[in-house]
Amino acid sequence: MDNLTTLQERLGYTFQKKELLIEALTHKSYKQPYNNERLEFLGDAVLDLIVGEYLYSKFRGYDEGKLSKMRASLVNEDGFTALALHLGLGEYIYLSNAEENNSGRTKSSLLANAFEALMGAMYLETGLGKVEEITIKLLELVHPDISLDSLFKDYKTSLQELTQAHYGTTPEYQLIAAHGPDHKKEFEVAVIIDGKRYASACGKSKKHAQQEAAQIALEMLSKELK
Repeated sequence: MDNLTTLQERLGYTFQKKELLIEALTHKSYKQPYNNERLEFLGDAVLDLIVGEYLYSKFRGYDEGKLSKMRASLVNEDGFTALALHLGLGEYIYLSNAEENNSGRTKSSLLANAFEALMGAMYLETGLGKVEEITIKLLELVHPDISLDSLFKDYKTSLQELTQAHYGTTPEYQLIAAHGPDHKKEFEVAVIIDGKRYASACGKSKKHAQQEAAQIALEMLSKELK
């Protein structure tokens, strides 16, 4: 586990209450008297407001339908995973050994939840202003051209174009597991590039899980190739 100072430097904010930061980074599998689920709940509400206001101000000509569609594409598991990956948040989450061995640090749901919890913790400590400043900065770094078109990408296609250009190969997708009853199935899929497993993700369908895994791999590869 890297020093949390590095994470705070990436974030652009230093927590005064270190226990609040640790709680935000503690997954329930770590078996402590606390975990990040309550902060995740709070952070989700805060981020929904911040992103909604940001889009309202930025896209003055857009009606409610377009604004809602854009917010829904940003305020969700995929959107928060992208922001978490930009921060390298997976390196800092407190996990059980079993969860870590199950690729927990690259799981979309786990990363997104930790990001929400981190923003919830920051909100409790410093209020809305600082959370808004950091969230919008991250949004604009991860999405330099925020628009309806840019937000509705096909990540599998983008990843394939990137791997063909740089490795002369295409990604493979492997079904790792299927969880839950038949009427509420969740699929876990891994993406393999040039023989290396880059990421795994869960979704309500195999297609959705593939898209999520592709998005994580795309972020990772983009950093590697910089």
